[in-house]
Amino acid sequence: MIGSLRGVVLERTGDGEVLLEVSGVGYRVLVSPRVLGELEPTTTAFLYVHHHVREDSELLYGFPGRDERLTFELLLKANGVGPALAMAILATHTPSALRDIVATADIGSLCLVPGVGKKTAERLVIELRNRLDLPDGVVATPAGLGGVSSAVVDVREALGQLGYSNDEIREAMRELPVGADASTLLRDALKMLGARRA
Repeated sequence: MIGSLRGVVLERTGDGEVLLEVSGVGYRVLVSPRVLGELEPTTTAFLYVHHHVREDSELLYGFPGRDERLTFELLLKANGVGPALAMAILATHTPSALRDIVATADIGSLCLVPGVGKKTAERLVIELRNRLDLPDGVVATPAGLGGVSSAVVDVREALGQLGYSNDEIREAMRELPVGADASTLLRDALKMLGARRA
């Protein structure tokens, strides 16, 4: 099983593949568009690799950091998530952003991933909440979206309708108290967001 590769980038293609030569052997490795842009031909590169074996093929997926590879492998364990969708999620969100998204039930941010609709995003939040190493004290536990507070979901939607970006909302939600009611959460979030924009 291949865990990492260090070699010279021979070429890269528009479909997210790089040809990495290691000791005279060329390995075709699939990477996200962000990583693809950083791998210039003739430069030396190091990638953590997930070796994906199926009955009809063997594919290599490359990542610049161990955290991305680990997150990719955790995503593959979620129901209905294959390598293509896992790569699309990591192309859209970094591992730390994904942890925040799952912790705060940020369905809107997950829906930014091509191929992820609202129902898929809700299912992913529920499944990934127990798999990812989430920030302490962020996940609310009262009844709601699979254990995520309905107040948190309501406040996220309200802030989005007020024109705040997903990043602004996610940052504000991280600092809010767990278990508070929707009106308290919204008031506190608006105070924080207003102070940051001032």
